[in-house]
Amino acid sequence: MENIQGIISKNLANLRKRRNLTLDQVSEATGVSKAMLAQIEKGKSNPTVATLWKIANGLQVSFTSFMTESEPQVKQISLTDIEPITDNEGRYRVYPFFPFHPDKKFEIYVTELEPGCFHQAKTHLGEEYIVMKNGELIMDLQGQRYTLASGDALQFSGTVPHSYKNETAEPASFFMLMFYPENEI
Repeated sequence: MENIQGIISKNLANLRKRRNLTLDQVSEATGVSKAMLAQIEKGKSNPTVATLWKIANGLQVSFTSFMTESEPQVKQISLTDIEPITDNEGRYRVYPFFPFHPDKKFEIYVTELEPGCFHQAKTHLGEEYIVMKNGELIMDLQGQRYTLASGDALQFSGTVPHSYKNETAEPASFFMLMFYPENEI
């Protein structure tokens, strides 16, 4: 674990850069001097609780957002390490590779359907992007039927009634990306 001063330093600098703010603008919004902000960002000053509260309030973020360690730059995941979410007596399995995170606008799953499996999905916010991995999948979108085979893809709004069906004797699997536009989160 990195020391707290280093974590605060990185988080403040990253927040300022993400918002395209200068040190002068952050100083004006927070009431903390430009010199003090620069020292904090460089890791040369350990801010007091009062100073961190001033910065958090001025930038309208949580106090603890400055102390949260960032996720690793590389994250390797194996399907065998993920416990699936199941339906249809285990014949429909969803493996959450990258579940929803508030800082991101998407989530990624691998979905598997056993032969003959039918799954009626609930409508939801956002958009779905399906990329077939193996087998064949029948998608029904408001009565319109789409047949997808390995290498095929389909994009649609989650607000449209939809279902997934495997009519073959072989398992079907696909990658699913759910995208949530900012105004829907």
